[in-house]
Amino acid sequence: MASDTISFARGAPSLDIVDVDGLRDAATRAFTNDPAGATAYGTSIGYVPLRRWIAEQHGVDDAQVLVTNGSMQADAFLFATVVTAGDVVAVEKPTYDRTLLNLRSLGADVRPISLQTDGIDDHELALLADTGTLKLAHVIPNFQNPAGYTLSQDKRVSLLSIAGNNDFLIFEDDPYRHIRFSGDDIPTMLEQDTAGSVVYASSFSKTVCPGIRVGYLVGPSDLIARIAKLATNTYISPNMVAQAIVYEFCVSGAIDGAIATVKAALAERVATLDAALQEHLPEARYQLPEGGYFMWVELPEGTDVSALFAAADERGVQFVKGSDFLLEGGENTLRLAYSGVTNDRIDEGIRRLADAYRSLAPAAAPA
Repeated sequence: MASDTISFARGAPSLDIVDVDGLRDAATRAFTNDPAGATAYGTSIGYVPLRRWIAEQHGVDDAQVLVTNGSMQADAFLFATVVTAGDVVAVEKPTYDRTLLNLRSLGADVRPISLQTDGIDDHELALLADTGTLKLAHVIPNFQNPAGYTLSQDKRVSLLSIAGNNDFLIFEDDPYRHIRFSGDDIPTMLEQDTAGSVVYASSFSKTVCPGIRVGYLVGPSDLIARIAKLATNTYISPNMVAQAIVYEFCVSGAIDGAIATVKAALAERVATLDAALQEHLPEARYQLPEGGYFMWVELPEGTDVSALFAAADERGVQFVKGSDFLLEGGENTLRLAYSGVTNDRIDEGIRRLADAYRSLAPAAAPA
């Protein structure tokens, strides 16, 4: 492997687009304004001022919010509370690999539903729901991980109708919503839900920084209360210091500037990635994302993504195999995370990837 590896593997921002100075200032304010709250154990619901701020952003009661150590903790708490062995859970195909691991560890009967460029196939989901066995549907609606696709408004309305008619829970897992750099914002399903069918999760990992490890759940107050009991038994309370810093970062308005910086940088990176793929790897098929961190790439049938992964690693470029996000299939697909690669390295990274592809499929090279 080359010593100057270019990694399209990790879904995290590069340091140059993290507001380190703003976080430093927010930390100072947290310890100045509320030293007792920031340094205490707190309770399982999270840092109370941040919980209240989140509730205000979503227009819900405080009792409907639980702040956690990252959104993966939120996911794990929800799954552990509502999913038991044998329960039927729908997921997108492909979906986030850790969601699959979490659900399978609980013994869930995981049913992948086809993912289209405008989101999960609602007709396929309706057929599953009509069986009366569906317990929960996990959906990443905005700039989906790994595909980068966004659930259309028509499909959001359709999913809410299907859930209301068939009495299952929609888990709207939405950490990327605010990282939109083109197109129009779409209301969340939570905002449109009138039947209590939606539990919503998000994270400050994408808008503040991943190391802060602060996420949250919004849902019916009785369900949030049950999850809070599990949280108490798990860790007494989440990280109060981190949550106090996030609170100060948000109420100061620094988060708005941080999001603007990230969006501008990622828009530029997607344009560069598109140009590099067209020049160096024209065999690739993909849809340009309108936000988020990821692009899903399909290569010609017969491509062995495992062999490509090894060949790319030898040339100093990394990605995640598409098969990692599927229970089966995906041998000719991969996920490219452009969030952590600075713009000046993207073209070289794709040139190396193309060279790796040509080494495996010389006949596919342009004449």
